[in-house]
Amino acid sequence: MNMSGQKMHSVETAQPATAGRSRSAIIAWCTRPWQVAPLLLLAAMAFLAGCQSFPTTLKQVEKSAPAEVALDIREWRTDEGTRVLFVPSPTLPMIDIRLTFDAGSARDGDKSGTASLTSSLIGEGAQGLSVDDIAKGFEDLGVSFGSSSYRDMGIIEMRALTAAEFFDPAMDLFLRVIGQPTFPADALERTRKQYLIGLARQKQVPGPQLSKRLDAVLFAGHPYAEPSSGTEQSLPLIRRDDLQAFHQRYYSAQNAVIAIVGDLDEPQARALSARITAALPQGERAPKLERVVQANDAHIEHIDFDASQTHISIAQQSIWRGHPDWVPLYVGNQILGGGGFASILMEEVRQQRGFVYGISSGISPMAFAGPFEINLQTATENADEALQLTLKLLNDFITQGPTEDQVQAAIDSTTGSMPLGVAENDDIVAQLASMAFYDMPLDYLQWFDQQARKVTAESIRKAFSKNLNPDALTIISIGRAAPSLTPVDPVAVTTEAP
Repeated sequence: MNMSGQKMHSVETAQPATAGRSRSAIIAWCTRPWQVAPLLLLAAMAFLAGCQSFPTTLKQVEKSAPAEVALDIREWRTDEGTRVLFVPSPTLPMIDIRLTFDAGSARDGDKSGTASLTSSLIGEGAQGLSVDDIAKGFEDLGVSFGSSSYRDMGIIEMRALTAAEFFDPAMDLFLRVIGQPTFPADALERTRKQYLIGLARQKQVPGPQLSKRLDAVLFAGHPYAEPSSGTEQSLPLIRRDDLQAFHQRYYSAQNAVIAIVGDLDEPQARALSARITAALPQGERAPKLERVVQANDAHIEHIDFDASQTHISIAQQSIWRGHPDWVPLYVGNQILGGGGFASILMEEVRQQRGFVYGISSGISPMAFAGPFEINLQTATENADEALQLTLKLLNDFITQGPTEDQVQAAIDSTTGSMPLGVAENDDIVAQLASMAFYDMPLDYLQWFDQQARKVTAESIRKAFSKNLNPDALTIISIGRAAPSLTPVDPVAVTTEAP
């Protein structure tokens, strides 16, 4: 997980048909040795210089504990009011740009799938350019271009070389693509068909059905409840005009943040951000939505599906992005079920008893919700015991908390992995984009590291007991038979799989 808390409970959209070509652009460029050799030599020299301080003895390893994450972040706003975060990185002659818009599926309105289709068709055509023109243009210039969509946000990103002969035409093409997309009718129809085929395939496997139903229950009455990729009913209703209107409204400069990392100085980055915001539509920032409220009652539901395994989700709306208990909840979740084989759930339910194939827990903070979830897959004959044991372990953790030894191990793991989250430029630009989009302070990564080191067993117990109610859980299963359980005053429902 990215330490800005960017683990999002959402699904990336299907990419444009040309995405494969744009992703291969760097590889294509690297096959041209007369262009690459000088830059590779510089990169090798920088790498070897760093190796001189690499620890080679036990004492050196012990002294080389991960340092606190510190980035040289510069911040400003463009004339249009767009927040920009920039980190200079002169090691390689490349630049990463990420534009993040408040243009996720939460903005779909009554046609779910609009945000996803809009994102998927950016790059499929621009004013005076066909999809082939765009793909070839980026490929010839060694550019990696992509777009994606989530519940909260729509993202457009580019990686390019900073040498003028590559960067200048790459930026001209990039600005044209993001500011003047045409959303061709044939591309819309092709992508719509791909989405509908994907929805049909999802009915053949249990996971997506369970996930969609869980979201519908947890977020009932909120835009988060709708499937990001649309439905069989909504997708046929979406027209080209809808995509154009969505882009004009939500892909505006005033509804965006910009993250830049690369081989530029600050004046160059400022000029670049000004060009980007000037090329985008001009509008207003999207209004805030209401937060999802935690349910007061338990909800137990089973979906009939002919499969040898039973999939079970245990969940509850808990927090939101920026919640004051986020750090102890994050560290505590690492202990409970987010830490892989070292976690309590994995050790007790799988390793010790063999009830499940896999089990994990997670907390996914978004702008207006942050559900806690436990997901497990088990043989149908083990479903009763697996579910009952999992609920007992969760209840024990909420009421008793972890041990101090478990806490220290989780702190060491959390703080030790933080430098890996900013090890590469694409990692850094993702962190900056999340920080800018969710209006975090510039020292957020340092703050998180410091707060994680202060977490105790008691602070975890208090955070879990305050934000989770074991008597009001949502439990949804899918398989041949519903797991046997008698919760407190449940609302029992059985539905047929579509």
